[in-house]
Amino acid sequence: MSTVVIANLQSKSIHCDDKRESLLDILLTETDWMHACGGKGRCTSCKAKILEGMDNLMPRTKVEEQYLELNKLRGDERLTCQACVTGDVTIKVPKETQLPHLIYSE
Repeated sequence: MSTVVIANLQSKSIHCDDKRESLLDILLTETDWMHACGGKGRCTSCKAKILEGMDNLMPRTKVEEQYLELNKLRGDERLTCQACVTGDVTIKVPKETQLPHLIYSE
């Protein structure tokens, strides 16, 4: 069993099976997460900053590589709709994608 921790959302921990689900699907089981295009990789609204466990995510998809080249993603960011979890990961919600009804630290 893997754990996803959202560091700036009161260190919320979400436990998930190791069945390589998208990070977005895991997050949506226990919290609200911005995802304007419905998880199709057509925007960057669902991005997360990866603080720990980048190696516990499947390699970047073509879509993520394109956004990286266009400087719409940083090296430590992933699209949660594209990143599949294979182990423990600690993430942070970037300021620009924080939802107004949730209380974030930092």
